[in-house]
Amino acid sequence: MVGALSGIRESPAATRVLLIEDDDGDAFLVEELLLETGKAFDLQRVRTLAEAKAAVQNATCVLLDLGLPDTYQLDGLRWLQQNVPSVAVVVLTGLADEYLGEEAVRLGAQDYLVKGQVDGPLLDRVIRYAVERERSDGLQRQLRDAQIYAEENGRLERGLLPTPIVSDGLRVTPRYAPGGQRLLLGGDFYDVVETADGTVHSVVGDVCGHGPDEAALGVTMRVAWRTLVLAERPSTETLTVVNQVFTHERYQPNLFTTLCMLSVNPSRRTGTLFLVGHPPPLLINSDGVREMKAPVRTPVGVGNGTRWPSSEVELGEGWTVLMYTDGLIEGRVGTRSRRLDVDGLIGLVESAIGHGLRDELLIDHVIDAVKQLNGGELDDDMAVVALSHG
Repeated sequence: MVGALSGIRESPAATRVLLIEDDDGDAFLVEELLLETGKAFDLQRVRTLAEAKAAVQNATCVLLDLGLPDTYQLDGLRWLQQNVPSVAVVVLTGLADEYLGEEAVRLGAQDYLVKGQVDGPLLDRVIRYAVERERSDGLQRQLRDAQIYAEENGRLERGLLPTPIVSDGLRVTPRYAPGGQRLLLGGDFYDVVETADGTVHSVVGDVCGHGPDEAALGVTMRVAWRTLVLAERPSTETLTVVNQVFTHERYQPNLFTTLCMLSVNPSRRTGTLFLVGHPPPLLINSDGVREMKAPVRTPVGVGNGTRWPSSEVELGEGWTVLMYTDGLIEGRVGTRSRRLDVDGLIGLVESAIGHGLRDELLIDHVIDAVKQLNGGELDDDMAVVALSHG
């Protein structure tokens, strides 16, 4: 017999039961017991595990005979657990093999029944209990997965979003947001480190793509960058090694990373700026708001990994440098297809300054304004670091 249980009206609420049983007499008995219950069951019967592989995806509960011709003892149960872990399994044993039923439950079956010792109400109760227990176990698995996901996300966050190492006199305002309300962090990262000579080095980077692999690459690059900076290696050597690390660690050959790196000298009046395929930072001082200019080379992972052109920049007396990834400027402006871009960002910063906002208030106001223009959360990940002096 293959198909719906005869004599019982099929219903959307019917419990779909797959009986894997090679003995016609035992299969007939199961059918009669289910009919006896008067409950809504949709029964399909197959004779071997091989036949079951094509039908099991539609089942809510499997009644599994442990004496199939193409399996040995608990092999059928193991196959079901490995390939359809969400289906409830009740094993059927002979009186002499009852110990296998107990072992099956220890291995993950919801219950076992001994042939010849079952009536309709018992079979109905066992099936429904098995289905509910599997649903409960499934929710527990989802909860465990969510907890693991949150823990992994926390580890990635701590790796991507470090605590800046700076002395008094320089204020650091970092912000980070994953794009599109995703819970998983993307590949954007930042860091700020002051070396023993008083130079403050800051970096903002963006690994192309989203997901745990990109986030792991971002963590690897940031840690390599911080290690080399704290070792007081020259900036060009630092970028060369970071490029080597990225090239060896990336999981696809076409991946790349953009970087903006600024080293502020101990006087806090000048700095050295590197733009590696990255949007330029903004300089905010008494002269207003403007882009900071520097030669732009190809991103990390693309082109010559030893040439890193830079530019010396004047900062002035009191200043703020706003470094950011392109998620901040690629949001849309209202319902139009036009992007905010750097000019739009400058306008938002000027408006915030006009309202007397500085430091954290300025950064938060600008980010909120960008999201408002975009009509909601930004599609791309966003990392922002504002360095302020004086």
